Amino acid sequence: MIRYVLAPVNARAAAALQLPHRVDRPGVALTFDDGPHPEGTPQVLAILAAHNAKATFFVVGEQVQRRPELLRRIQAEGHIIALHAYRHRLQLRLTREQLADDYTRGIHAIQDATNQTPTLHRPPYGIYSPSGLQIAHNKGLNPLLWSAWGKDWRKFTTPQRVADRVIADLTPGGVVLLHDADFYSARGSHERTAVALERILMHLESSKTATVLPV
Repeated sequence: MIRYVLAPVNARAAAALQLPHRVDRPGVALTFDDGPHPEGTPQVLAILAAHNAKATFFVVGEQVQRRPELLRRIQAEGHIIALHAYRHRLQLRLTREQLADDYTRGIHAIQDATNQTPTLHRPPYGIYSPSGLQIAHNKGLNPLLWSAWGKDWRKFTTPQRVADRVIADLTPGGVVLLHDADFYSARGSHERTAVALERILMHLESSKTATVLPV
């Protein structure tokens, strides 16, 4: 069980569980968790469009049902839609039956909004339970964690700190974790993320590092 908890922050634990945290392609993969959000998601989409960059959005089913039009916008603008959960809960606290229901409802929410079935999954907090990981595989979902994160959910962080954390860990094939919503984190955190994203993209452009889709 310890490996399941360590996997988001320990590459060796992730490898033992066969949980990818990188992509086998050049460049950097940008990913966003917890949306769609009525303010944060449009901000992120606008910044990505301005830089001609694509990303993957790990969405939450209950938020998708509240604003399906935003999910369709993500899809229309050429980004990948992936499943985070139906409700943002730690898998270790849920029974197998609760997890199976959560996966099913999350997948259906995405399908209902976009007529698309997700193929990528990242659990809340990046932590799988043994049952949760097995269910993900049974439903044809490929796990993807991350190799660089800005810890942008924190209350007292700043856009510069978020950007600096991400940039410090950027290497070819890296997966960046950010959040386009503040539903499950510090209030207004998505605003700092948007500013940090602009700085991260400018760094990628100046270093001639292309963003890629983690597929």
